[in-house]
Amino acid sequence: MDVRASTVTIPAAEVDLPADLLMPPEPTGVVLFAHGSGSSRHSPRNVAVAQALNAGGFGTVLVDLLTPAEDEVDAVTAELRFDIGLLADRLAGIVDWLDTERPGGTDSIGLFGASTGAAAALVAAAQRPNLIRAVVSRGGRPDLAGAALGQVRAPTLLLVGGLDEQVITLNQEALRQLTVPAELQVIPGATHLFEEPGTLEQVAEKASSWFRANLPAVTHPATTHHP
Repeated sequence: MDVRASTVTIPAAEVDLPADLLMPPEPTGVVLFAHGSGSSRHSPRNVAVAQALNAGGFGTVLVDLLTPAEDEVDAVTAELRFDIGLLADRLAGIVDWLDTERPGGTDSIGLFGASTGAAAALVAAAQRPNLIRAVVSRGGRPDLAGAALGQVRAPTLLLVGGLDEQVITLNQEALRQLTVPAELQVIPGATHLFEEPGTLEQVAEKASSWFRANLPAVTHPATTHHP
């Protein structure tokens, strides 16, 4: 499949964030990735899942949620990576940009969050209930989303490694707080980072199925938006 790649700068919550856009022709929807603590848009695991989604006909957006200056501070203090409110506000700003610009011509948006990024994705979904149509969490900390869990309106899939016992418990508790169609699926033999052979492929397959079921292809002519 011919996937068009581009790097753009997206204004979000008063900062400009670099992002990699990968768009197949006439995408079924666009999935925005929220990386976990201490990671970036170059996360090899998220890149691998994004490529699998591209092959399935989805556009993907991989974005750095912290500026270079913030990254330097966070490398020392590790504070910003756990500032779920800050990260969620930036995700919501990126969602607004996607809704306005509609790269690929679709306004069907999903979120894929990993680790702490999953909490930020769920809070952003609660903030943009009319724009976010589906959420997938990989090894996520949905418990960090707090009261926002009950305000999420997008169908949510929670994926956890079978050997990641503490995170399984946290996801079970979060599942009980979600009031939307939601599932917790445990991938046998996987640890928190899904580094075991074949486990990340299962994540990509299950995420693709979830987005395929919940991201209807709402497309608009490419000429709708002008620079």
